[in-house]
Amino acid sequence: MARLLKQADARRIGLPGRSALDMVSGAIGSRVTFRITEIPVAREGETLRGPHRHLGYEECIYVLKGQGRMLTESGALEVKPGDVLLVSPEEKHVTRNTGSEPLVLLCFFPTPDIVGSTENFSDF
Repeated sequence: MARLLKQADARRIGLPGRSALDMVSGAIGSRVTFRITEIPVAREGETLRGPHRHLGYEECIYVLKGQGRMLTESGALEVKPGDVLLVSPEEKHVTRNTGSEPLVLLCFFPTPDIVGSTENFSDF
């Protein structure tokens, strides 16, 4: 059965240095997760999110707005609107805003619950 999901009804998730809307996940009975993530321009002295990794599945990210840099174990990738990032399972990564406006990402995960299978780190 097709469903229409409204952004206003999404669950808000607070992470250091970013915010996310959990649009689709196991919480609504889905087998996948889709998030809209916004990373604001960093402020001096602000605590930024450290790298993390997903156990057992890839993450696919579409850059909707802004400019940024994804830091990974295999190097840094500069990103802009229209770019797609595909992160391998178990690869540590974190995305930073390098522009002058919010960096907005559409994040897709082939699992209903990423919380239980994500490990967070303070550094690479």
